[in-house]
Amino acid sequence: MKAFLILEDGTVFEGTSIGSARETVSEIVFNTSMTGYLEVLTDPSYAGQAVVMTYPLIGNYGVCREDMESLAPWPDGYVVRELSRIPSNFRSEDTLSHFLEIHDIPGISGIDTRALTKILREKGTMNGMITTTVYEDLSEPLQRMRAYRVTGVVKKTSCKTPYVLEPADPEAETCSVRTAEKPESLKHQAGRGRHVALLDLGAKRNIARSLTERGCRVTVYPCDTPAEEILAAKPDGIMLSNGPGDPKENVEIIREIRKLYESDVPIFAICLGHQLMALATGADTYKLKYGHRGGNHPVKDLATGRVYISSQNHGYAVDTDSLDPNIAVPAFVNVNDGTNEGLAYTGKNIFTVQYHPEACPGPQDSSYLFDRFLKMMEVRA
Repeated sequence: MKAFLILEDGTVFEGTSIGSARETVSEIVFNTSMTGYLEVLTDPSYAGQAVVMTYPLIGNYGVCREDMESLAPWPDGYVVRELSRIPSNFRSEDTLSHFLEIHDIPGISGIDTRALTKILREKGTMNGMITTTVYEDLSEPLQRMRAYRVTGVVKKTSCKTPYVLEPADPEAETCSVRTAEKPESLKHQAGRGRHVALLDLGAKRNIARSLTERGCRVTVYPCDTPAEEILAAKPDGIMLSNGPGDPKENVEIIREIRKLYESDVPIFAICLGHQLMALATGADTYKLKYGHRGGNHPVKDLATGRVYISSQNHGYAVDTDSLDPNIAVPAFVNVNDGTNEGLAYTGKNIFTVQYHPEACPGPQDSSYLFDRFLKMMEVRA
């Protein structure tokens, strides 16, 4: 069946329908990862967006549900150059095409994703439509596309009730231990007995796994949990997760995060959590032209000068010009474009990063940040 990807600037790509045949309007973004397409599909940060995979062949190793970063996929659409029909992998449980179909995700294959990515890179992220309908007149669909906004996605992707993950929980397995022995640094279970409160803003599973693997007990809270409830549980540390959408939309959550900031509990925040902590302490955020999404972004640690290769998925960044140095200072910077990648909070046991130290997919270079978080909790204890 023919399918069409229509961009809000009027550009039309013709290809083949994959997954669901329903029509969808969403924000169109691209990801440069060569592998990890299932983790990308199940990353809640993509809620409200259609993902363009720049690598030309997707689906070649099938679907292994153990690799999923949440219970279901979150993108509104999926765009690939070529979709593998016959996966080759002893772990494969399904084809990617069937996975998209059963989860009602519309997609399109057979289009020039290189040309599409160049348009998004040069003109910036824009809205688009995936459809199997042939429109003789584009005025009505273009009007719908231009009116579309990604809203309400943090609450949509967050858990609805609190739950606890124990260190021995099967969910505690991480990417690093699925096929190999645990890294030496984790065997001693440095966080044994530590209780971490994880505020779920659209969290990837491997954030909690990275903590439970290190011996922590993790209580996961819905995004709208009052700060008083979290602090009443007397956690040793607080984790603010990744998540989707414009950080400035989350006014009530920002208000509660300000209360967490004012406590003496150590805090580690990732991606959206990093942006919300910055907003809660008076800084500003802005939308990037086309965002950072992929597993190969170089990040420099300003304290040591060392560069790490990181996994990233975000469309907004913290404006460092808006920072009060008495509150926070830049700790990491993106080597490619100089945007902020992390903050250290002055006089507080708080540090935040824009990228993903839990990776999956992506490099494990920055997983040491979880160990730094454990040390902060030890010092406070």
